[in-house]
Amino acid sequence: MSRSAPHASPLHVLVVGAGMGGLSAALAFQHQGHRVTVVERVNEIRPIGAAISLWPNGVKVMHRLGLGETIERLSGEMTRMRYLNHHGQTLTDFSLAPLFEEVGQRACPIARAALQQTLFDAVGAEHIQLGRRCLDYTQDDDGVTAHFEDGGSLHGDLLVIADGTHSRLRGKLTGHAVERQYVGYVNWNVRVPADDDLAPLHNWDQYVGDAKRVSLMPMGSGGNDQGAPEFYCFFDVPLPASTPNNSQRYRDELREHFAGWAEPVQALIERFDPEHMARVEIHDIPPLDTLTAPRVALLGDAAHGMAPDLGQGGCQAMEDAWVLAEAVQHALDEDADTSAAIAAALTHYDAARVERVGEIVSRARKRAAMIHGLEPEQTRAWYDELAREDGDAILAGLKKTVVGGPLG
Repeated sequence: MSRSAPHASPLHVLVVGAGMGGLSAALAFQHQGHRVTVVERVNEIRPIGAAISLWPNGVKVMHRLGLGETIERLSGEMTRMRYLNHHGQTLTDFSLAPLFEEVGQRACPIARAALQQTLFDAVGAEHIQLGRRCLDYTQDDDGVTAHFEDGGSLHGDLLVIADGTHSRLRGKLTGHAVERQYVGYVNWNVRVPADDDLAPLHNWDQYVGDAKRVSLMPMGSGGNDQGAPEFYCFFDVPLPASTPNNSQRYRDELREHFAGWAEPVQALIERFDPEHMARVEIHDIPPLDTLTAPRVALLGDAAHGMAPDLGQGGCQAMEDAWVLAEAVQHALDEDADTSAAIAAALTHYDAARVERVGEIVSRARKRAAMIHGLEPEQTRAWYDELAREDGDAILAGLKKTVVGGPLG
């Protein structure tokens, strides 16, 4: 990438939201030579969740944006995948190397804090305004104006809405309220020091049983000051919505939910720090028919908040950012009329992304239902299938998601 816009003058792109999607979009537009202003409602960036599994499609975007080497250095080296039952007996164990070799890129599980700081530094603090809540936007022939709670406003050529799954602006773009849907389970996630008494240091281990799941994934040392490798760990339990969330009860809750499970699970429950754990009721939003309005694009979780069961939330936000910036630049190369070029770019972005992200949202919801016992017979059949699995079917599913992205 890294070329300047050849037409008269760079665009001014406004980005609402300084999460992974918003910062990726800001960086992509900066690489195209455009001026970017990012606005974020919080006063301090505090990533939600311990870590993220960046699959090859997301890492490829990071390489195109000049951050790939940094991401690979800060991330974990994950070479094998293993499923075990709740007693600790191995169901399937296989190498991830064939997938990574075939698609030309390994996965990079990484601390959310490390990833977001890397993106923040690359965009530059001088281009990011913290503590500004965007309440509305208006459009006219000259561009788009974002309006803020503090009474101020900003005018630009293009507005990118990347304000997350609770987006305040999504309903305006779609013309109707888009309600989040409870997927049916609670996720506790946390980082712990990596130790081979919990799992082999390069394995992604998942324990499954009783419609519950425990996962340990190597995530490198990007999230701590000691340079010591860590595991990204999570516990999934199907529960009704709106159950009590009390950090003082996390360990006792998990002891109850996972009583009798394998020794590494018991050790993990005793070892994590509840103060650094997040407890999240998992929601998604239904697939949208459009991600655009005149001069405005919806991106990331605001556009396609999804269950994390395919590990694609962050990767799809990065794909959004890449596709949108490339579409805008291509349109500007073809048409010197800024308004016409932006309109053409948004049409292309919609065509490229609506079906792609909608399909992944739907697949993630179906997988969440299968893993977490929405239909118990289907979940039991999945356990039986895992016991016969040699890895080929799982790798094929991962490959399907990866190669469907804009960078193959």
